[in-house]
Amino acid sequence: MDAIGPRLRMLRQRQHLSQRRLARLAAVSNATISLIENNRSDPSMGLLKRILDAMGVSFAEFFADDDSAREKYFFRADELSEISSGAIRFRQIGGDLSNSQLQILHEIYAPGADTGHSMLQHDAEEGGIILQGRLEVTVGDHRQTLSAGDAYRFNSRLPHRFRNTGSVDCVLVSACTPPSF
Repeated sequence: MDAIGPRLRMLRQRQHLSQRRLARLAAVSNATISLIENNRSDPSMGLLKRILDAMGVSFAEFFADDDSAREKYFFRADELSEISSGAIRFRQIGGDLSNSQLQILHEIYAPGADTGHSMLQHDAEEGGIILQGRLEVTVGDHRQTLSAGDAYRFNSRLPHRFRNTGSVDCVLVSACTPPSF
């Protein structure tokens, strides 16, 4: 998504943070922040989450449309908010979830797509059901490969990771409460 770099820069500047200061807070290099802001590097979901966490911003807030203030109850497929692109694509029901207790995502993992070697952790509970393909889910020391019709649910404070081990896209619907990104 081409908007990641400019959005990150705008948010960083709104918080009166230098690239160097943000890099220190997120425990990444200054060059990493610069490359992302200039659209010369596409950050993994784990890296972007670490940077946003350092600024106290959720994914939902980061990717929210400016006109998302009005409440909406029904969403056509083309109205879902694309909150990531690339090998892992997330489409969210609704834009700004800052006042919501539930996040629902339509997720697509390309073959080989992986949330990264760094395990994810956040203050929430999440679950999902696989609609198509295969997804390896790691929670702490437990690992399971799930197929269409299989599901998962766990406390997101536990380190976790997702990886498509199949040769076709893995499609799933997940929910997280409270919204974590």
